[in-house]
Amino acid sequence: MKDPEIRRHLTGQLLIAMPQMPDPRFARTLVYVCAHTADGAMGLVVNRPFDGLNFDELLDQLNIEADRSMADQRVHYGGPVETGRGFVLHSTDYVREGTLMVDDEVALTATVDILRAIAEGRGPRQGFLALGYAGWGPGQLDQEMQSNGWLYAPADAEILFDADLDSKWDRAIAKLGVSLTTLSAEIGHA
Repeated sequence: MKDPEIRRHLTGQLLIAMPQMPDPRFARTLVYVCAHTADGAMGLVVNRPFDGLNFDELLDQLNIEADRSMADQRVHYGGPVETGRGFVLHSTDYVREGTLMVDDEVALTATVDILRAIAEGRGPRQGFLALGYAGWGPGQLDQEMQSNGWLYAPADAEILFDADLDSKWDRAIAKLGVSLTTLSAEIGHA
């Protein structure tokens, strides 16, 4: 998977942890790949809540006043790297300086300004805040994929942004049209 086309192709895709994923931090996770280049990869887990902190509490900690309760805003566990750092994965109707356009429909913003905009009702139509991210060094994700650690599938707004976190992994597997019973942990076998 050292082909640059694969790298370009994984940006904007969903990584689906294989059932035998050895890293418990990623068991049954679904990761949206925000960037995948020769320098490494970065993504956000999209199917795990961040335990112990809700959006209203986060705004209070940042001294941001909300026009209304933000209890409907989700805070996700984005991954094990820099868990004190926040990222908002969102629709592209909100784009400011510092926003990374992942593709035509999804963007990533890591500034406090987007949190203020959300609190004031001026934020993106769809999105969520993630604390932390999933990161891979050069070639690391390629190796994990070659070792059958991950599958990949096209992303869509419903899987990315809907509130049903518990079924996202199963729905992503279903998009591939495969049964979990046919997946093999052995390299090169199906």
